[in-house]
Amino acid sequence: MSIVESAIYRDGRKVESPQSLQDTYRLLQTVMDRAQQDCAQDDHADTVVAWIGLYRPSKEEIASLAEHFQLHELAVEDTVQAHQRPKMERYGETLFTVIRPAVYQDETETVEIGEIHIFTGPNFVITIRHSESSGVSKVRKRVEADPELLCFGPDGILYALLDQIVDDYFPVLSGLENDIDEIEDSLFAGESNVSQRIYELAREVNEFHRGVAPLSEVMRRYFAGFTKYGTHEELQHRLRDVVDHVIQVSGKLDSMRSSLTDAMSLDSTLTTARQNEAAMVQNDQMKKISSWAAILFAPSIVGSIYGMNFENMPELHWTLGYPFALVLMVLVGVVLYAVFKVKDWL
Repeated sequence: MSIVESAIYRDGRKVESPQSLQDTYRLLQTVMDRAQQDCAQDDHADTVVAWIGLYRPSKEEIASLAEHFQLHELAVEDTVQAHQRPKMERYGETLFTVIRPAVYQDETETVEIGEIHIFTGPNFVITIRHSESSGVSKVRKRVEADPELLCFGPDGILYALLDQIVDDYFPVLSGLENDIDEIEDSLFAGESNVSQRIYELAREVNEFHRGVAPLSEVMRRYFAGFTKYGTHEELQHRLRDVVDHVIQVSGKLDSMRSSLTDAMSLDSTLTTARQNEAAMVQNDQMKKISSWAAILFAPSIVGSIYGMNFENMPELHWTLGYPFALVLMVLVGVVLYAVFKVKDWL
């Protein structure tokens, strides 16, 4: 079985901990019947909620849930396929919500994006995880320690899930901000792998942004049903606080994307500048090499001329011919050295 934890709550307290889906169906009906009987006696209606938590359930388990709780086939299809963007859709009395939790992995400097599907109905909450990280266990402990949230019914649990997942975004932002600061330092230090780090970090930020950006619209659609579906006023205030946090996260992500775009441009500029500097250094070296080659080549010409074994070369029989050739070679070298020195080639 893929059930992680299943519990039935009545009036803010856990009253049953079923071990299977069939036990959950049976015990939920028993607790609801008992609550109705008590309500008839003292005219006080208790809130009864079954919270079923599953991790990558099989198609058979999802089909069982869909049949018992009358889940819409389109929502069931999305749950089976997974890989959904954040959204919120209402099918009759059932609200289907998809949200993407995130965890920052400091060792690899990556953001692990999860996926949770949440069904909320009149007396049930079904959370289906498609990833390891989710924060659902923390939410369950939180609501069990806060009977007021459980008394809000399924909406209270949904609020707690949304609030926890959005709050978990802030440590991710801190990790990404630290990486961006390191990249800015690396840019001016001239590290060789900085371009790759910028690209990889931009990819992580963009993926994280895709998981967060739709949340504002998701929450707006949820707010539109407050009056129609009788959402408690206190719960409305808490949900608006969640929206404020979503806006903060989205704003920081937009700022990060802008910073990374600027970092890419700066990296390109610095790379071009370094290449130009290297080309200038190489050009100076080529000037020096060419200058010395020319200085050494000129005496070689004189020497090669007088090294040819021609008979009609009057200079060969001239007493001053040898000193003259030496002076000529030195003079040509000195003149060329002076010319190249003036032109700053040497």
